[in-house]
Amino acid sequence: MEVLAHLGVTVRSLDDSIYFYRDVLGMTVVTEPGPWYEGPEADHSLGVPGASMRTVCLQSTGTTLLELIEYRAPGSSVDRPLAGNNVGASHVAFLVEDIHARKAELEQLGIKFFSDVNAIDEGIYAGWRWVYFSDPDGYQLELVEIAYERPGGHAAGIERYLATRPPRGTRS
Repeated sequence: MEVLAHLGVTVRSLDDSIYFYRDVLGMTVVTEPGPWYEGPEADHSLGVPGASMRTVCLQSTGTTLLELIEYRAPGSSVDRPLAGNNVGASHVAFLVEDIHARKAELEQLGIKFFSDVNAIDEGIYAGWRWVYFSDPDGYQLELVEIAYERPGGHAAGIERYLATRPPRGTRS
């Protein structure tokens, strides 16, 4: 694998989500919303029987795209995204230079955060500042600032883990 190309997030309304991700978060729309993709080919290639969907891609800085996906059919089997403790749950994190300033800007635009900024100054995430919020569909998003690099880096800890990890197929 060379690079992470995109992250896909299923949303209720592509148009409403473009307003949020573009006009509130400041992302750039890099593809126009596609036409509805449906029919036997869509069913097979997406692995979703009866699929009818369309997408748009947005980008902040860097190369990874955020692909927003709207399904017209079949309808969602859940009312809200999975809570973070569920298998398959995910979130998107945005790296920022000044987390307190960016949080204040977003609060002025009506964004509600789950907490104050969290600061970690010990352990594997030493130097991280982070805070969660959600998009209009309840999908979890995060702001992250790396205030400083962990003293000593991560190489020794990674090497130690890889040398002592449990055999494949065993749960820790």
